[in-house]
Amino acid sequence: MAEETDPATEAFVAHRNLLFTVAYEMLGSAADAEDVLQETWLRWADVDLAHVEEPRAYLVRVTTRQALNRLRSVQRRREAYVGPWLPEPLLTTPDVAEDVELAESVSMALMLVLETLAPVERAVFVLREVFDVGYDEIAEAVGKTPAAVRQIAHRARKHVDARRPRMTVSARETRAVVASFQQALESRDPQRLLDVLAPDVVLVSDGGGVKRAALRPVVGAAKVSRFAFIGSVGFATSITCEPAVINGAPALLILLDGEVDGVMAMRLEGGRIAGLYYVRNPEKLSRLTSSTPLTLH
Repeated sequence: MAEETDPATEAFVAHRNLLFTVAYEMLGSAADAEDVLQETWLRWADVDLAHVEEPRAYLVRVTTRQALNRLRSVQRRREAYVGPWLPEPLLTTPDVAEDVELAESVSMALMLVLETLAPVERAVFVLREVFDVGYDEIAEAVGKTPAAVRQIAHRARKHVDARRPRMTVSARETRAVVASFQQALESRDPQRLLDVLAPDVVLVSDGGGVKRAALRPVVGAAKVSRFAFIGSVGFATSITCEPAVINGAPALLILLDGEVDGVMAMRLEGGRIAGLYYVRNPEKLSRLTSSTPLTLH
């Protein structure tokens, strides 16, 4: 006879993917998001469900509060981070890529923009703009008045819109560019690589002080090409790439001499690669063997 699941567990499991997505978009770290979910569960398990009208809203509120607490603490850790900090890449399911709104919200490019917001601004933006949570509900989650939340939301939206990358490339064109980029890397052909890079392309690499990486963003096609073949993977005997969907967008798993070295996510504009995000920090590569389900609902 199958064991019965109690109502609290059922409600938490039903909304778990949503809660993880909220926490991840606020923190940019799957490991920290999982810790937040554990803290949320511990609080949820002690709640008298008779006094909870909407479990989803209640759980989102608790998750937001825990994520805010975690975000304030990890900011100090990131200030001491060696070189640029990039979000932890997630291998995502095809349905994430098909959901344009969700894919953009978890893209490396937008996640980096969210990093420039203050903790409460980020929480308000994520809840309002991504998950369409009402102002009154957000106010309860962040400990502000609805009027204050409206002002914060307006300020955060203006800040993000000024920096938000525009995604205008079709899926077909994207696949072609990614394939050309893969061929250029695997053949170590500098000219082929230059052909696929935008003149003002920016490469951000995250080694976390463990793997070799540029301490500042590399700007310009020539410099990015040089870094790709010399500064990053130049000592490897062989370079092979495996296409993957990372954070809802096409990316490449980079293997050096047969070993996974990192993930190269990209942002395209006008049929060329305008942004490259190379995560090499081994601590951030644990979510590449199985897909992470994400949702806005």
